[in-house]
Amino acid sequence: MTATAPPTAPPETSHGRLADNALGLPSVLFCIVTGAAPLTAMLFNVPVAVNGGGWAAPAAFGIATIALTIFSVGYIAMSKRVTSAGGFYTFVSRGLGRVVGVGSGLLIALCYMIFVGAVIGVMGYFAASTVETFTGLALPAWLYMALGLAIMSLLAWFHIELTAKVLGVMLVAEVLALIVLSLAIFVSGGAEGFSAAPFDPSQVFGNAGALQIFGTTAAGIALFAAFWSWVGFEMAPNYAEESRDPHKIASIATYGSVIGLGIFYMFVSYAFVTGWGLTGSVQAVSDQLNGTYASAFYPLSDRFVGGWLTVIIEILAVTSSFACAMAFYNTSARYLFALGREGVLPRVLARTSKHHGPGVAAMTTTAIVALYMLGFTLYDPSTEAALTKLGTWSPLLGVLGILAVQALVCVAIVRYFLTTARDGFNVLTTLVAPVVGCVAMVGACYLLVDNRAELAAADGVPFITLLPYVPVVIFAVGVVIALVLRSRRPDVYAGLGHFSLSDPELDAPQEVAR
Repeated sequence: MTATAPPTAPPETSHGRLADNALGLPSVLFCIVTGAAPLTAMLFNVPVAVNGGGWAAPAAFGIATIALTIFSVGYIAMSKRVTSAGGFYTFVSRGLGRVVGVGSGLLIALCYMIFVGAVIGVMGYFAASTVETFTGLALPAWLYMALGLAIMSLLAWFHIELTAKVLGVMLVAEVLALIVLSLAIFVSGGAEGFSAAPFDPSQVFGNAGALQIFGTTAAGIALFAAFWSWVGFEMAPNYAEESRDPHKIASIATYGSVIGLGIFYMFVSYAFVTGWGLTGSVQAVSDQLNGTYASAFYPLSDRFVGGWLTVIIEILAVTSSFACAMAFYNTSARYLFALGREGVLPRVLARTSKHHGPGVAAMTTTAIVALYMLGFTLYDPSTEAALTKLGTWSPLLGVLGILAVQALVCVAIVRYFLTTARDGFNVLTTLVAPVVGCVAMVGACYLLVDNRAELAAADGVPFITLLPYVPVVIFAVGVVIALVLRSRRPDVYAGLGHFSLSDPELDAPQEVAR
């Protein structure tokens, strides 16, 4: 270990910086919340949560809300000190050193690209089924998947504000549709009236309704569905370079998305359980899994509002999936951009388009996602496989990787404020909250791995069997890259994870290169 001078940011060139002052708070919120895709999350994750935790699905969303809010306390404290498109990569690098940081950066970039492919698969499935229902035209899901990826690539080449506007329109429409359905259920009193039982956390771990109908309960399944519904909430720091007031916007956008989505998810999932009744909601999910209907939400919409809303929700299922994939696509590109700018990956990835977007990184994301989707399509070209394989197996891998990196971020926050930023140390916000958050993330990782076969309904499939080892391998590749750079290119290594727009007096003290 050798002492070094403070790392300096790479020289500002036409391809080293993203557009300044391009996004206000509403635009950043649109980019974040559409990544969570409220309508898609509710249509497909509520049934998964019920499958694992029975009628206590709202409690599962409540547990995730609390865990992610606690995680956000330390995360926001650090985001006020570190402003960069690198997000988790930058945070882990500052707190735990460049070697661990590069491993985390490579893993998180891969996770988001996996999410892009997964959600495009979901979009392709519902686009194919919806178009066939309305027109009778039967086209394979992969055609819609290819079209969706092409449109995302085109949008990514233009100004980020255009993307934010597209995402915003889709977000408002899907939220309104769910609110209308939920209020209609509550006004009518649902199937059996109101009950507080769905909010009992203990029911997540041993629900009588799930035992009666499914024969078992699995908290890991319920919590996976809940945490998967929030993937992307931490995106605010990734847009910091393009924000008008990065410190303020990152704080408000992160807390707003975590808590706001949490309340919304509990509201809608409780409406689902109320609309069907306690036992009825579990039976409805069983019927959906057996192919009685595409979504257990559709009969609720028919009954409490009318067929016109069901049609709207079916259409929004397609647009919501697209918006979600677009948000993940943007974040993937920014991780590749950050890794390229600092020399971890080829520096050509740091080239921007004429609109100052991460052009080359975006097109690289397109290529990788296209190859990933092609692999699944060749494995099983059926339209159903776009949902049951690409859209179901992939999120397991992505969520596992993200939860693992979030656990590392918690540890990084504690160390950062105990060493580099001692003046900002606070027992509650930078010690207790990150420690509690880390325990929650590790616990969620264990439950996900332990229940992976049941979650994927694919026991014995190599993709599922090897699932826990893939993040370890990708992380190890990043570690090797960092060690090679430390040995052969120490000048590049010294700057890893240290590009920042923050006040240098706050964020670049003398330190030891790790």
